[in-house]
Amino acid sequence: MFYPGLAGQLEAQVSEFLDVAQPEKLQDDIVALVSPHAGYVYSGPTAANGYKLLEKRRFETVVIVSPSHREYFDGISLYGGSAYRTPMGDTPLDVQLREQITEGERLIVVSDAGHRSEHAIEVQLPFLQKVLGDFQFLPVVMGDQRRELCFLLGHKLAQVLVGRKALLIASTDLSHFHPYSAAVERDKRVIDLVGSFDYEGLMTDLELEKAEACGGGPTVAVMLAARELGADRVVILHHCNSGDVTGDRSGVVGYLSAAIVKTAA
Repeated sequence: MFYPGLAGQLEAQVSEFLDVAQPEKLQDDIVALVSPHAGYVYSGPTAANGYKLLEKRRFETVVIVSPSHREYFDGISLYGGSAYRTPMGDTPLDVQLREQITEGERLIVVSDAGHRSEHAIEVQLPFLQKVLGDFQFLPVVMGDQRRELCFLLGHKLAQVLVGRKALLIASTDLSHFHPYSAAVERDKRVIDLVGSFDYEGLMTDLELEKAEACGGGPTVAVMLAARELGADRVVILHHCNSGDVTGDRSGVVGYLSAAIVKTAA
């Protein structure tokens, strides 16, 4: 539904997106990315601007945090299986990290809830498979994005990842199905808050419906964790909406790619 089903076609499409991407070059440590999760023909070029920066970098583990589009549940779900599969192969789960995050937690649990039909994690993997090769990861789905859970997850991720070479990814699109000019205005609010590293302000605006992002909660959690892990600035890499791609501006979906970095000493 979101990308080609054949390995060769998928890898070729991902490679093409990466070849075209021209993000700002960063020498700093990349702690986290904000990355879109729509069909590749729409958001792939935007996502590639973040993943391009990972070439020649290595991470012990990758944590992808996503919303749950098709299933509501209370709490946060970490998949209990051994791997996620794409046409480009299987990516193993970081089982040890899963155990560390869920230990003693009532609202962060091992469960299939939100994973079986959720695309927002899966669409990140072919890009990661291409730029990182072999790696392990942890898929995290937020069944509820209320403030309590966003901050709980952010603090917990920072706690278990301190001292590790880890990459965090917040999987999110921006506003959905507003006319083009209204979408640009709404998306600017989120982009500005992310760019200023203001996860508190983003959380508040999401609650007050002044900001809109389907993965707003995951973005807040990842920004908070990245801050506690030493990140000190956010670089906006690319943003657009589906109207820029298709020309249909009647009702568009917004996309953002950003890097959260720790300035090199």
